[in-house]
Amino acid sequence: MFLRREGFPEEGELVFCTVTKIQYHAVTINLDEYDKQGLIHISEVSPGRIRNIRDYVTEGKKVVCKVIRIDPDRGHIDLSLRRVNDSQRRSKTEAIKQEQKAEKIVSILAERMKKPAQELYKEIAPVVMNNYLWLYLAFEDVVENNVSLEELGINKEFAKKLEELIRDKIKPKKVEIIEKVMVKTYDENGLEVVKKAFEKAKKVESHLQINYLGGGAYRMLITAKDYKKAESILKQVQENMTGFIEEKKGEISFERQEK
Repeated sequence: MFLRREGFPEEGELVFCTVTKIQYHAVTINLDEYDKQGLIHISEVSPGRIRNIRDYVTEGKKVVCKVIRIDPDRGHIDLSLRRVNDSQRRSKTEAIKQEQKAEKIVSILAERMKKPAQELYKEIAPVVMNNYLWLYLAFEDVVENNVSLEELGINKEFAKKLEELIRDKIKPKKVEIIEKVMVKTYDENGLEVVKKAFEKAKKVESHLQINYLGGGAYRMLITAKDYKKAESILKQVQENMTGFIEEKKGEISFERQEK
């Protein structure tokens, strides 16, 4: 990773680390984001009694730790492994993966510009991180909210090129809702009634995906930027289809499906 934060982390902060040395009563680690050394006492490795510390950590292993004490004057950072839960570990690891993806995008641009990747990163990252904790958050904003890197302070020479590359490598976020739609109609033109019902659904959202499952059942896929929007689309679709089918003396039901 190119990322190197200034100063010391804060107490309570989650940090991504590399195990560098294992002793009988402690583990020495490198805080990857800060490029500083820290220590995990054996009591902070795992709950309960530990007979062999190497059963829990190995040299070179990447771990997520919580900062529990800092002494900037002495340069000491005390950390804990056991105080990090699974959810926190996954969240931090995912943030690091996303940041590495952002750094890869910078590296691709650097290669195209025939410039050292780390040199280009040092021109971009400090400017962006005046406004964002992570580089990838700015890149996501470019995709999701059309944020201008030039307006953030990035040199015009490569701001546009970088934005083009970001949009090529990072796709807009989306969520999906799958509904099983059961339709029963007693109309002599039943197939036409069902067809018109789904036409009314598509007037709400033209990009609905609808597949026939057989026996009067259909699979409907709703895609949106977030769940609030997806649920809003679904509600309107249900109202439109239900009103139409009931008007034709038919029956309709919706059932949420797992992906």
